[in-house]
Amino acid sequence: MNPFDALMPKPVRMNPKPGGLKIAAGFSLRIEGGAGVKVAKAALRFQKRLADKTGLFLEMGGPLECSLVMQYKREGELVLGEKEGYTLNVTSQQAVLSAETDLGILRGLETLLQLVCVDQEGYYIPAVEISDEPRFPWRGLMIDSARRFQPMDVLKRNLDGMAAVKLNVFHWHLTDDQGFRVESKVFPRLHEMGSNGEYYTQEQIREIVAYAAERGIRVIPEFDVPGHAASWVIGYPELASAPGPFLREINLGILDTVLDPIKESTYLFLEEFFAEMATLFPDEYLHIGGDENNGKQWLANPRITQFMEEHDFKTILDLQCHFNKKLLDILTKLGKKMIGWDEILTPELPPTAVIQSWRGRESLVQGAKQGHRVILSAGYYIDLCQPAEYHYKNDPLPADMELTEEESKYILGGEATMWSELVSPETIDSRIWPRTAAIAERLWSRREDCKVEGLHERLDILSLGLEDLGLTHEKNYPQMLRRLVGGAHIAPLQNLLDLCEPVQGYERVTQRKHTAVSPLTRAVDAARPDARGAREFRDLVALYHGESEVRTRLQEKLRMWACNHEKLAPIIERSPILREVNTLSLDLTKVATIALEVLESPAKKLNEQEKAALEEAKKPRGQLQLMIVSAIEELVTKNH
Repeated sequence: MNPFDALMPKPVRMNPKPGGLKIAAGFSLRIEGGAGVKVAKAALRFQKRLADKTGLFLEMGGPLECSLVMQYKREGELVLGEKEGYTLNVTSQQAVLSAETDLGILRGLETLLQLVCVDQEGYYIPAVEISDEPRFPWRGLMIDSARRFQPMDVLKRNLDGMAAVKLNVFHWHLTDDQGFRVESKVFPRLHEMGSNGEYYTQEQIREIVAYAAERGIRVIPEFDVPGHAASWVIGYPELASAPGPFLREINLGILDTVLDPIKESTYLFLEEFFAEMATLFPDEYLHIGGDENNGKQWLANPRITQFMEEHDFKTILDLQCHFNKKLLDILTKLGKKMIGWDEILTPELPPTAVIQSWRGRESLVQGAKQGHRVILSAGYYIDLCQPAEYHYKNDPLPADMELTEEESKYILGGEATMWSELVSPETIDSRIWPRTAAIAERLWSRREDCKVEGLHERLDILSLGLEDLGLTHEKNYPQMLRRLVGGAHIAPLQNLLDLCEPVQGYERVTQRKHTAVSPLTRAVDAARPDARGAREFRDLVALYHGESEVRTRLQEKLRMWACNHEKLAPIIERSPILREVNTLSLDLTKVATIALEVLESPAKKLNEQEKAALEEAKKPRGQLQLMIVSAIEELVTKNH
């Protein structure tokens, strides 16, 4: 694939030219125009990444005739809608990167790094003219640090990954039932009693905000209220709608704990708390959650139900709207704009509140029609292990959206969401990358340029660059396999797991109960969404129309799989943690053997036992699914 086709996100306008700019030891950089720190630091990071990629010793500053010149007019503000566009002109003599703001320079440098090529004569950047700008101003990734704490290095490497694909909003989910992850000096029992000792100090918060800002990324904190509040009330039980005592919560799902919405002291507490948080998070937006309040504790409290009657609140939503409007007033006084999940959307909610749609596209449309700015997350839940194509096809503003041109302007963009019930610091990168790059392209590039063809090949190429940034989505896979096999060779287990994916959606938690402290070291945790081995086999079957060359390639894979269980069985016998995939391994041997017989005997028809074996192989085991069965069924059909 040529470097222009491989770019992610795809630039808006691109005009390739003959030739290219050679990258040699004399390659040097210069900044013109602005004198901001952001570009200077970005240039140093670019220089190091380019040097690491090429092994060359590069210069900064250098002669008047520099290899790369960066020109910009002003420092961009980290606010919604700031200009991020850039132009890039590469000739055989020089590359010139120009932008209105330093943010545009940052985005252009990432494009430039992706363009670096190599041939027999060395490294070079192909000649090209690019003019690029984002389609949507809000392009985010949410990471949940509340249910399972994510250390600083996890956040930083993922911020680097975000910058590489031009995402510009880090939505940081910091409080939930299972953990309160921010140090509060005003209300210290929040983090002391609600975090199990795992929280971010205020110094660390400022460090992450600064790290993100250097990469042109805004940080939006989320403090989930009134529901998902079990960690709040451990230290401050007077906030609760039900009597305590309250202990640390490890159960997952929708829990009952909810803040008391009728005490004036609740709002005084929240006003002081948010005033403190406003000093840590400079962005104008702040997320209040507002989701999944089942209202059980409100309805069980006579004092609260009497309040509802007195104010003619017919439903829980009416009472929560009262809470939301009080909170909106608090945040407005602090100079903040409120964001909430789509449960907060009611006709009475003032349009200044931003709606984040997660339960379906309906709330996105409804919110825009009511004059709310809206963000799409429905279809971008990357924790559900759905394919990259599924997310990629999900457009915040498709051509057939039932909105007027004016209403369409309220759609800000979208956010991928990485909830942490089923990820650890070891596995989180594999659930975020590289699929999130597909979402990033959907949010940056023009709708008509987002074609599924070649998507996975482009993601595989980008994945190498993400690895260079320290992301562990590839590196940790063999490491986890080595642990699972207990010193044996990992090849037989990898042959199986390369063809398996975690069950999608919420199936994993319905098949087996998990808590916030359940181990995440099983085969299902090592396996990755969009299993490459399964995808490559499916693609090969799609290509096959009786050609001997393709048949030979299929037979090679199937023969390996047909004898794989014989090699894996003794490893499973010595490794109790793997016994839950024993029958899955057996089924791989069975279906591979069936497929081989079909390829070698075109006239063969499947008997009832073989048909049953294929159906059995589709069933999940150990929360894993074998992802080649449908392709084998297709192969059987084709061969006839």
